[in-house]
Amino acid sequence: MRVASLAFALYVFWLLLSGHYSAFLLGAGALAAIGIAFAGRGFGYADREGHPIELILAGVRYWPWLVVEIWKSAFQVARIILSPSLPISPRLVKLRAGPETAVGMATYANSITLTPGTITVDTDRHHHWIVVHALTADGVAGLKGGDMDRRVTAFERRG
Repeated sequence: MRVASLAFALYVFWLLLSGHYSAFLLGAGALAAIGIAFAGRGFGYADREGHPIELILAGVRYWPWLVVEIWKSAFQVARIILSPSLPISPRLVKLRAGPETAVGMATYANSITLTPGTITVDTDRHHHWIVVHALTADGVAGLKGGDMDRRVTAFERRG
């Protein structure tokens, strides 16, 4: 099932990027996607960690929330850039991380980095911590509030 899902995802991705839809290219794209998906079994990227199909529905619930958070942070960072009198207090913080799986930790780290004003610097899944550089004290407070951590932990457990 995982290989079929990976082949389908690769084919759809290829269709979106290609823009060419002749019969030959559609067939060649399908064969390439199938071949790469089967090769993925041998190379290990068609496994639960590399292609976590069980997290698709959880992701559909998580991603809209993340997009809203990205927009809110982008607006705040834009305000700081346009009005230099607003407080900038860059800092590194080490936070407790709830995610336990590699997929959960990667989702958490990438969500932090995608949110303007914060960047993940280091992670340790086994000791449950993450180091983040934040542009402002509000960015640190938002992360310490734990909303993103709770949502990512719930996301990974739905799988």
